[in-house]
Amino acid sequence: MAIRLGDIAPDFTAVTTEGTVKFHDWIGDNWAVLFSHPKDFTPVCTTELGSLAGLKSEFDKRNVKVIGLSVDPVEDHQRWAADIKETQGNALNFPVIADSDRKVSDLYDMIHPNANDTLTVRSVFVIGPDKKVKLTLTYPASTGRNFAELLRVIDSLQLTAKYSVATPANWAQGEDVIIVPSVSNEDAKKKFPGGWRELKPYLRLVPQPR
Repeated sequence: MAIRLGDIAPDFTAVTTEGTVKFHDWIGDNWAVLFSHPKDFTPVCTTELGSLAGLKSEFDKRNVKVIGLSVDPVEDHQRWAADIKETQGNALNFPVIADSDRKVSDLYDMIHPNANDTLTVRSVFVIGPDKKVKLTLTYPASTGRNFAELLRVIDSLQLTAKYSVATPANWAQGEDVIIVPSVSNEDAKKKFPGGWRELKPYLRLVPQPR
């Protein structure tokens, strides 16, 4: 069954490159990103893991833990890590799940038979500290992900979880945000005493809350 936004992320226990993890316990009070890779020793996956390893400090700043997944065994992951460091310049610095029995892949609907009945697609799940799924993304096996965009989305998710705002198209950290329609002007005066710019009654722009 497909996982929908707001669902509790399925819990599981799995072997990873950093030992056995129980997923919900591993998340703890953090945010988390779970992302899958079709197969070890493949070109796009190699660039992706290297790219994310280089950005890990940015995820750390946002209190986000990262965990990867591939259907290959942990021994392959560990050998592949050397290739990632050699070709991408970044050593693997987050755990990668060894899902050779497809348990986690099936739990998270990561195998799409019409695309390939044995390999995972490039799935991404952003999970909040409440263990609920906040974002899902699915890429075909041939298309590498943009992790800078994933960080941008996480910035939006964390901001909008804390304040009564939404982020407009192409929003980036520090730019104006939108007061959500459910907040009346009366309430908005209390929440945003500095005022806002009203383009339409339903489109009220306010500086990003800090």
